[in-house]
Amino acid sequence: MGPSILPAYPLRPDGRAAFYTGHTGTVGKKSTERLRVSDEVSAALADGRAVVALESTIVSHGLPSPQNVETALACAAEVRAAGAVPATVALIDGSLRVGLSVDEIERLGSGEAEKASLRDLGYLLAEGRTGSTTVAATLFAAHRAGIRLFATGGIGGVHRGEDRDISADLTALATLPVAVVCAGAKAVLDLPRTIEALETLGVPVVGQGTDVMPEFWTRGGDLPVSVRSDHPDTTAGILHAHWGCGLLSGVVVANPIPVADEADPQAIAEAIVGGLAAADGAGVRGRDVTPFLLAHIGETTHGASLEANVALVKHNAAVAAEIATALAALPALDVGRN
Repeated sequence: MGPSILPAYPLRPDGRAAFYTGHTGTVGKKSTERLRVSDEVSAALADGRAVVALESTIVSHGLPSPQNVETALACAAEVRAAGAVPATVALIDGSLRVGLSVDEIERLGSGEAEKASLRDLGYLLAEGRTGSTTVAATLFAAHRAGIRLFATGGIGGVHRGEDRDISADLTALATLPVAVVCAGAKAVLDLPRTIEALETLGVPVVGQGTDVMPEFWTRGGDLPVSVRSDHPDTTAGILHAHWGCGLLSGVVVANPIPVADEADPQAIAEAIVGGLAAADGAGVRGRDVTPFLLAHIGETTHGASLEANVALVKHNAAVAAEIATALAALPALDVGRN
């Protein structure tokens, strides 16, 4: 039996999340006190140009220094090379920023940033803190700014052996109309139950050039995606139709790691088993599990998983930019209301 999935937010009778106000509040307007959109990103959105959101947890918690900052900057460069504007998201001194400077990204990599998911935003904003945004929090910020595409390494999901340990990423995807380009869910999770949860929540999984769900460091096994798309233009058309008909959920664009960069599946599987045992023995729980496992697997694979991680997230950024550019060429959607 699959996990019990509860919405992250109560739904109104019209199907919208209760916090949903019918507008983003920042597109083509000045930023608010709590949400600050950079001038470059704001101008691109006002002009209808392609923008890709990028999360910042990879800088503070996902990769070691100096690869963390180098990878974040490389992802932004990939987005620009494909013709879109990068919008890295984070909390800086009590404001939710959409579009960071190089100095701000380097600051996140210095070790002072806290990990910020949806439940943490109010507290961290009120206290004037600095934090890196998870997939769920980045989805929220992207939606509030009016951004439709978001690139990350992998989404969260249902943890192994823990039916009730479910990432807020899933319910954020169910309630926020943003597409996430990722290499599937992180392979340390219960992938079959994560797929089942996405289906239950009505979140489609579009396989970008694949029929199966990628497994982060590897190209995937036998878990089918909802539909396959072999071109960014096709994916953009799917997204446009999805939101254009009034659906309010996000979409997972499952983009497998390039063949040349794929880690050895057997080595990864063994490292995951060892990491789970080590986490259990050390009493690691909750939000600390995934960073612990990623570090353990990196050590066990002698850096192979780290190299794959860097390659896949850069690839996702490039593909997200291609899709965003194709989507920007289609008739404008009524952002926020659909």
